[in-house]
Amino acid sequence: MTRALVLIDGEHYAPVVRDALAELPYDVVAALLVGGTEKLRGGDDYGVPLVDSLDAVDADLVVDLSDEPVLGPRERMLWASRALALGLPYVGSDFRFDPPPFERVDVPSLAVIGVGKRIGKTAVTGHVARALSCDRRVVVVAMGRGGPVEPELIETPPTLDELVALARSGRHAASDHLETAVLAGVPTVGCRRAGGGLAGATFVDNVLDGARLAASLDPDLVVFDGSGAALPPVAADARILVVNGAHDVRAGLNAYRVLVSDLVVDTGGADRDAIASIADVPVVSAEMRLQPMGPLAGRRTAVFTTGPAQTDELDAEVVHVSRNLADREALRAELETVDADVYLVELKAAAIDVVAETALARGAEVVLAANEVVSPELDERLPTLVAERTLS
Repeated sequence: MTRALVLIDGEHYAPVVRDALAELPYDVVAALLVGGTEKLRGGDDYGVPLVDSLDAVDADLVVDLSDEPVLGPRERMLWASRALALGLPYVGSDFRFDPPPFERVDVPSLAVIGVGKRIGKTAVTGHVARALSCDRRVVVVAMGRGGPVEPELIETPPTLDELVALARSGRHAASDHLETAVLAGVPTVGCRRAGGGLAGATFVDNVLDGARLAASLDPDLVVFDGSGAALPPVAADARILVVNGAHDVRAGLNAYRVLVSDLVVDTGGADRDAIASIADVPVVSAEMRLQPMGPLAGRRTAVFTTGPAQTDELDAEVVHVSRNLADREALRAELETVDADVYLVELKAAAIDVVAETALARGAEVVLAANEVVSPELDERLPTLVAERTLS
C-alpha cells in the first residue's frame, strides 16, 4: 500500500484522529502534530508513531488531516510546499497537489525561475549566461507563451530588421529567446509552453525537445529560463529564483519555489524575513538599469518599457517615457502624441510590431534597450554556486 505521513492537530479529539487514521486508504507510517492543544490530554495514543518533520520517515505522500484554526490556507500551502519540495504529493479531503515532473538532462544545467511576470527574470538569465560564458560554452533554453511550435535555435543575435520581418510574418518578435539572443549574445533555443500550475508545472511545453537540441551543441552548461512563475520541466543541477516586492513569497505555492532554489535574487523590495522563514537560502540584491544597445548621442528620445524606467543616466534628451509595452491599445493611443528622433525600446511585448513599426514609418531610429543587472553579490556568488553544484 501507499505509505502516508499524516498531519494531525490537537483541535481534534485523539480517539477521533486514531479512528480516522485507521480508515484512510493508505499504510499510515507516522503522524506529525502541527499544533493545537484544546483536545490534548497528554499521552494521547494515535496508533502510529509521532514524528517532528516530513522527512523523518520513508513515505510516498503526505495526508493533511488537520483543519482550521490550527492550519489556515497560508499555513497549509506552506506545508504543501514542503511536501512537494521533498517530491511528495500533498493530499487533503478535497484537494491534491503533486510535485511538478522534472526530467534529467544529459548536460550540466542551471535554471533561472521566478515567482511571477515582470520581475527581471529574463534579464537575470541573460546576465548569468554572459557571466558564465566567459570561460565555458553556454547555451540558453528559454520557454514562453509566445514561443515557436518547434524548438528554434538562434546562434546569431537577430538584427532589428530581422525582428521586424518576424513580426510581419505573424511571429512574436519579442519572445524571451529572441530577447536573450539579442542581449546576452549566446546561442539560445526558443521553446513554448501553455498553462502554469500553482507549483509551476505546465500543461503543454516542448522544453525537453529544446534541451535535446541544446545538448547537441555540446555545451559546457545549459541555462534554462523559466516563464513567469512556470518552471522548466528539467531536474536542473541548480536553480536561481528571482523575486521582488510585488509578489508575496508566501502566497500560493511560492514557498515551494524558494525551497527548491539554491540562490534568491531580489530585484527590489522582496520580503527577506519571509524568505528566511521558509528556507535557509542566500539572498542577493540586484539593480536593474536600462542600457541602450546603441548610441543615443544626446538626441530627442522616447523610452518604452514594461516597468519602471530609470532614464536620468541616459545620454539623451528624454522627451517621453512609456510603460505601456504590454498594453497595445494604450500604446497605440500614446504613440500618436510622441515626437522623437530615437525610440529606445525594451524588447518585450509590443516592442517590435507596434513601437518599432511606428518609429520606422516615421523615419525615426529604433534602439533596443537591455535591462542590465547590476549585482556584485550575484557576480561573487555565481562561480561558487557553479563549483558547489559541479556544473563546471
